[in-house]
Amino acid sequence: MTELTLERAERMTRAARSRAAELGALVSVAVVDAGGHLVSFARMDGAEIAGPTLAVDKAYTAVAQSASTAELAVLAAPGGPLYGLGANGGGRYVIFAGGIPLRADGRIVGAVGVSGGSIEEDEACAQAGVAAFDAG
Repeated sequence: MTELTLERAERMTRAARSRAAELGALVSVAVVDAGGHLVSFARMDGAEIAGPTLAVDKAYTAVAQSASTAELAVLAAPGGPLYGLGANGGGRYVIFAGGIPLRADGRIVGAVGVSGGSIEEDEACAQAGVAAFDAG
């Protein structure tokens, strides 16, 4: 069974930060467990002040909704089947790219959230974190 350990979460955080450096982005990275609780976090020097909150909440949203925040952005847009989702979850739901759930053995075991770059940069950094999780 694949688990989200502190060691694995820290590798994910490093991988996401490394990808951000390659892209020239300054980001905050959060990894949460299946309950949405913070396991690992890092904020790059000079990253925006909103990033820490948004990164954690992107990861939380991905776990709570069992979907990436990029997918939710489409589903929660006006006219979408989840329109209004962003106004729920006690203000914690973030519905733009950068949050991705972690799947192992047919279940969600956590998520990674990245904030501070463009949505494309955040998504690329989050994908790097997922790749590190998948690599073990």
